[in-house]
Amino acid sequence: MELYKGRPENTEGRLEREVRTYDFLDRLGISYLRTDHERADNMAACNEIDAVLDVVICKNLFLCNKQGTRFYLLMMPGDKKFRTKELSKQIGSSRLSFAPPEAMLRYLDIEPGAVSIMGLMNDHEHAVQLLIDEDVLKGEYLGCHPCVCTSSLKMRTQDVVEKFLPATGHGFVTVLLTGEE
Repeated sequence: MELYKGRPENTEGRLEREVRTYDFLDRLGISYLRTDHERADNMAACNEIDAVLDVVICKNLFLCNKQGTRFYLLMMPGDKKFRTKELSKQIGSSRLSFAPPEAMLRYLDIEPGAVSIMGLMNDHEHAVQLLIDEDVLKGEYLGCHPCVCTSSLKMRTQDVVEKFLPATGHGFVTVLLTGEE
């Protein structure tokens, strides 16, 4: 894997949602490093990418309440364990579960395996509440997919919080996941 600065020179053969991500970041003046790779749709596959980007790729979970009426995107360090009960208590929502792929596609224009904060640029209804583990916010950089799981990006956490999120109209709730029972 090679490390590139910014968008690919040639976007032929890339999905429109990926190209749209680069367009959005470029319009905002957010600089980023990129690497292209084989399909990486789980944390084990992302560990190799972490080494190339020199950043920990966030674990991104798309969740919903039992009724399927509230949706959440959780960003957390990849090495932390997710405990539903722990998060549910912090956000005041009982019975969280993984949201169906149809909702992910509808709100974030992302398919399973490519869940990323970048999908919030596609959530024009503001149906998804962003939850960020405080340890992610402590890092100078964060890693994520550009709405596809065959490329990964590294960008400043501050740029995501201060430029990207306001441009999408999304705020976030800080949570602290310990991974303990």
